[in-house]
Amino acid sequence: MTAAETQAQARAREYFSSTATLTPLEVRDRITAAMEALEAVLAGVPPGRAAERPLAGEWSVQEVVDHLVETYRPGLDELRCVLAGERPPGDPIPAALQSKAPSLRPWSWLLDELRRAQRDVVEVLAAVPVAFETDARAPIVMVVNVTGPDGRVRPLHWVEDLDWKAYAMVSWRLHAIDHMKQSRKIVAALG
Repeated sequence: MTAAETQAQARAREYFSSTATLTPLEVRDRITAAMEALEAVLAGVPPGRAAERPLAGEWSVQEVVDHLVETYRPGLDELRCVLAGERPPGDPIPAALQSKAPSLRPWSWLLDELRRAQRDVVEVLAAVPVAFETDARAPIVMVVNVTGPDGRVRPLHWVEDLDWKAYAMVSWRLHAIDHMKQSRKIVAALG
């Protein structure tokens, strides 16, 4: 691993550790705020242009939302496992998971599904007792962008086992923020 990759992993692990002091209410509120910010960006996407790919090698906004819908569903199942004191079965959710035909899903349907999934996440988090504790962990595929020695930005992937708070914050707060920024960039390129 390069020094930049080692530093990126260390920063991510510091973030994971920082979530330990959050209350369930703080976890829920921070995730809700990120989801609302994402929704505000998506509200500005012209429906007839959501499937356009204005940037070479990048997803369309429709593909971004499809990805979120497809990852939020199994993520919620994994969170439920951890909250029940169990490690989720199977492999972690793939980093670039999408449906089989993201461009064929109606834009309005995708937005409705995203809202439904977000609501379900918030409801599960709202039910977590203040003093809840568990040793259960969930594996997650972490992806961070790292600048290589050649100056090019590349994704760094690794699997990390996270407690419920870090898992929730990465799966729904950081994930929403990351894809909100990506969506803003795509919308700007649409003109």
